[in-house]
Amino acid sequence: MTTPSAPGVIDELHRRGLIAQSTDEAELREHLAAGPVAYYAGFDPTAPSLHVGHLLQFMVLRALQRAGHQPVVLVGGATGLIGDPRPSSERQLNDPSVVAAWVDSIRRQVAPFLELPAEADGLKSPVYVNNLDWTGELSAIDFLRGLGKHFRVSKMLAKEAVSARLNSEAGISYTEFSYQILQANDYRELHLRHGVTLQTGGSDQWGNLTAGIDLVRRTEGASVHALSTPLVTKSDGTKFGKSEGGAVWLDPALTSPYAFFQFWLNADDADARAWLPLYSERPAEEVEALVAESVERPAARTAQRALAEELTRLVHGEEQLRQAEAAGRALFGREDLASLDAGTLTAALQEAGSVTVEGELPTVAQLLQQTGLVGSLSEARRTVKEGGAYLNNERVTDADVVPGEEAWLPGGWLVLRRGRRTVAGVRRGA
Repeated sequence: MTTPSAPGVIDELHRRGLIAQSTDEAELREHLAAGPVAYYAGFDPTAPSLHVGHLLQFMVLRALQRAGHQPVVLVGGATGLIGDPRPSSERQLNDPSVVAAWVDSIRRQVAPFLELPAEADGLKSPVYVNNLDWTGELSAIDFLRGLGKHFRVSKMLAKEAVSARLNSEAGISYTEFSYQILQANDYRELHLRHGVTLQTGGSDQWGNLTAGIDLVRRTEGASVHALSTPLVTKSDGTKFGKSEGGAVWLDPALTSPYAFFQFWLNADDADARAWLPLYSERPAEEVEALVAESVERPAARTAQRALAEELTRLVHGEEQLRQAEAAGRALFGREDLASLDAGTLTAALQEAGSVTVEGELPTVAQLLQQTGLVGSLSEARRTVKEGGAYLNNERVTDADVVPGEEAWLPGGWLVLRRGRRTVAGVRRGA
């Protein structure tokens, strides 16, 4: 049976760079060492899926769970109807039925992160809650008398997102301004219902986290804790969790396992080395060795591959990891394309770039031009003559050949490649 070890888990979180801020750390260590602690993180359903920006919270949840503590996961059916204020503009209020569907979707999405293997003796399975269960019954009078009186407007105005909005033309509505009170009340309710004494969240949520601590102290006379994770950035200044196609979602219907795998595999060297300690649950010595190897042999992309493998396995499972790896090898000629199922091949080629052809089939030279692999038919012919054009990983020797029926892969695809690394798909239309 695993015994909670506060120094162990806090030290692990520090080693991995997962703590940006915390309440009194010495007191928190003592609190965790005294026995299993119930802790929580909340996720608002502002979209049908979580994205890679949420993964850092799961790293903390999992580390505390492995140390023997009790995870409580809140999906905010109430706060999702309001929305945490953004610094730039008012959030769109989504229909309650839409938010309810997103709550169910995210609840299912969260479960695999905290599922326990059969041999995990003594570890605690997560408790799932929806804050609509208590907020939906809250009257306006109870909200104002029971909660609002404990909040000072001056302190609420000091929140960065709120002050930014107050100084903008858009301003801020009372709806979003009240979000902090609702989230703080979540901590109070979970303290009363489940004995929660630790909340985790992103560093941008620190004001909300401490508001919850203050409300529990004022209403219940109890001392509770919070810790926040750092803001993850990219070395080029662009937003973490974004690819050319937009957000990198955890839902495979929104971001395919192949595209998810490629997001990590294509990370900048400096980013991969910085992210590996944050997201990898490997032993410290192994992480350090991978980072060192990445510095010595950057072309091998050791840190990127470690991230891609570990996180794809965590989010999508072993079989989808195998398919994503196989797709990468197959597209670049290192594995048989026929080994891929239609779904994986489709996802990989949509990520690489593709065109649809209808009616009379073009020649290989025309397809090379239509896919953008070359700029003109003359360049296509020259590429074929020089031995640099491939159809389904077979070198093309005749630029004017029209692909036969036997060339079409599952899902109605052809794979064109120029050189070793430039790939595009061709899909047959109706």
